[in-house]
Amino acid sequence: MKVTVEQEVVSSIGKGILVFAAVAPGDTEKEAESLAAKVLNMKLWDDDSGGRWKRNVQDINGEVLCVSQFTLLASTKKGNKPDFHGALGGNAAKDLYQLFQRKVQEGYVADRVKDGVFQATMEVALVNDGPVTLEISASPKKKPEKSQKQLLLQHPNQSPCRGPVIFKTNMSDKISPP
Repeated sequence: MKVTVEQEVVSSIGKGILVFAAVAPGDTEKEAESLAAKVLNMKLWDDDSGGRWKRNVQDINGEVLCVSQFTLLASTKKGNKPDFHGALGGNAAKDLYQLFQRKVQEGYVADRVKDGVFQATMEVALVNDGPVTLEISASPKKKPEKSQKQLLLQHPNQSPCRGPVIFKTNMSDKISPP
């Protein structure tokens, strides 16, 4: 798997997972940290005796490629044009995404965790093994109290964190050097 920006490969990995991560209004640092741990601990590979869904990316000494992907939060309920108001914008999104990516690095071996380029137009090439594609999310948020409920009705885009989408790959070698 690899990420290319302006015809230059900026990151690539071999066997491991590709994480498309989106940040929504209302997402928190705690959720970013929780999702980073989930990415590293999600059991996606078989064990040596053929047991299904027994090993995580760390167990297989795999790599992780994190890519910011605000379009995951698009709404297509009205018309034919996606609405991206469900995605957090600007520096707030960048800060929370970078926290998520940093927590993945801190929870594993830093040089086995790669990154795309935030807000860049990227070409992402992947070979999806299985295919296995999952959407993971942080724990559901508590129900708001009555006084908070009205505020949430005024801001319908503040939905629970949808979390990253991860793809599993079984490639033994990198597609190309970073």
